[in-house]
Amino acid sequence: MPTLIGVPRETARGERRVALVPEVVGRLVMLGFGVVVEGGAGMGAFHGDDAYRAAGARVGERAEALGADVVACVGPPDDPQHLRAEAALVGMLRPLDDAERMRRLARTGVMAIALEMVPRISRAQKMDALSAMATVAGYRAVLLAAEALPRFFPLLTTAAGTVRPARVLVLGAGVAGLQAIATARRLGAQVSAYDVRAAAAEEARSLGARFVELALDTAGTEGAGGYAAALDEDRQRRQVELLGEHVAASDVVVCTALVPGRRAPLLVSGEAVRAMAPGSVVVDLAAPNGGNCALTQPGAWVQAGGARVLGPLNLPAEMPMHASALYARTLAALVTEFTREGRFDPDPADEIFRAACITRGGEIVHERVRALP
Repeated sequence: MPTLIGVPRETARGERRVALVPEVVGRLVMLGFGVVVEGGAGMGAFHGDDAYRAAGARVGERAEALGADVVACVGPPDDPQHLRAEAALVGMLRPLDDAERMRRLARTGVMAIALEMVPRISRAQKMDALSAMATVAGYRAVLLAAEALPRFFPLLTTAAGTVRPARVLVLGAGVAGLQAIATARRLGAQVSAYDVRAAAAEEARSLGARFVELALDTAGTEGAGGYAAALDEDRQRRQVELLGEHVAASDVVVCTALVPGRRAPLLVSGEAVRAMAPGSVVVDLAAPNGGNCALTQPGAWVQAGGARVLGPLNLPAEMPMHASALYARTLAALVTEFTREGRFDPDPADEIFRAACITRGGEIVHERVRALP
């Protein structure tokens, strides 16, 4: 029997993505996989059941999708009791943010593989769902800011006079930050960027941003996998102080800085936000992990003086068509990478599998997750 991949409907509030789109399902079927999709699973991403049938999938009940050999999800299902012991669950599981959920998954006996834990090495680039979703989030964040800002982004010269371009500051020049820089530049804004990693300066400048350099010791700030490492308390406090004047001088601030498995670093003080011009906007992509801005409230808009602070929780879900397509390709790449002779059978010694596997055989096998309280 071929490996059966199940695609349940996402049940998290506001989640419109689907783990596999019909295009990717068709490729998997051609490779010999069976696919069962819960009825209506793709509707939020504008993929109807008939499109899945045309791609070679069977449309069935939720229990069938959750009972497959490999269950493909965006977020972890809220009914894991329907998962089969020894089956594989592949998705964005947030293992470092929800240890209790991982313990519940372990008790089901499922092999849980977290796509966000895939290491950033050359062989795993095609499986990098985290970067794919960060690209969507960075793009969407700038559009959200442009819509909320009560002024133009570009320089405009009209018969009625000249409008200067909006000043956009992007904090964090990782994947999301670089996409935010590129998008703000396309809209005509004057863009500056900051990242604690000096190596990020060249990438930011290549996209047309001015790189903000602070009088701050940044030794040891390059963490594993290219992520920024957390600063000590004194340097973090100094960083916030030095960034204050740059924040206050901006019309838009897009915050994207995250340290995996930790609270988002504080970059923007409440005082800096209140010093911004009336109508200014802060979009904090780090809101799910507490936010880079001291005033961020996850999932809410906050008025601070004349400025507004937006704390979106799931921007990729607001662009479900392309977000789902990109996500599906990364997930399918991981599944096919570890399929041998028609069976999904990862090598426990493989470095990608070791980094991404969270639970197996009824236990949490990932050291960082196991160490969480």
